[in-house]
Amino acid sequence: MPLLYVAIGVALLLLLMIRFKLNGFIALILVALAVGVMQGMPVNKVITSIKAGVGGTLGSLALIMGFGAMLGKLLADCGGAQRIATTLIEKIRH
Repeated sequence: MPLLYVAIGVALLLLLMIRFKLNGFIALILVALAVGVMQGMPVNKVITSIKAGVGGTLGSLALIMGFGAMLGKLLADCGGAQRIATTLIEKIRH
């Protein structure tokens, strides 16, 4: 039965995003809430679980995003980004 709830959740997620053009993050939160309730979890536990999951994911991604932004800025300042773009364009043309 739990796999059926997950399948319903995936279908609902696709419906919300494709048919109703709902933002992916909002649709994912709504579907997580719906699947948790379908599984029989109390709403307050579902919300706590969602907060813990999203918080953990964003916490680990923040470090990666920060380092990526710093690396991108360094590449742009020293001309590396321009050189990479020029090299790729030359390779694609030939």
